[in-house]
Amino acid sequence: MQQQFDAVLTGSDSEVNGIATRLDSGAYEFNSLDGSLQLIIAPNADGKWERLAGTEPYFGGWIDEFAEQIPATTDI
Repeated sequence: MQQQFDAVLTGSDSEVNGIATRLDSGAYEFNSLDGSLQLIIAPNADGKWERLAGTEPYFGGWIDEFAEQIPATTDI
């Protein structure tokens, strides 16, 4: 079963509200409610979060901002 939670990223003009989903691979996908933004992140071998895919352009800060919202109880 995929785990979902509400997430918010900081856009250039306003907040971007969306739904985050833990994928079977262990990666996390953010999809904005308005369909304008998609971001997929996963931890690399060193445990640092990195962008795997998503819409362009994107803000590099979104990776850390999204990772901070992943529930601490999530087993990664």
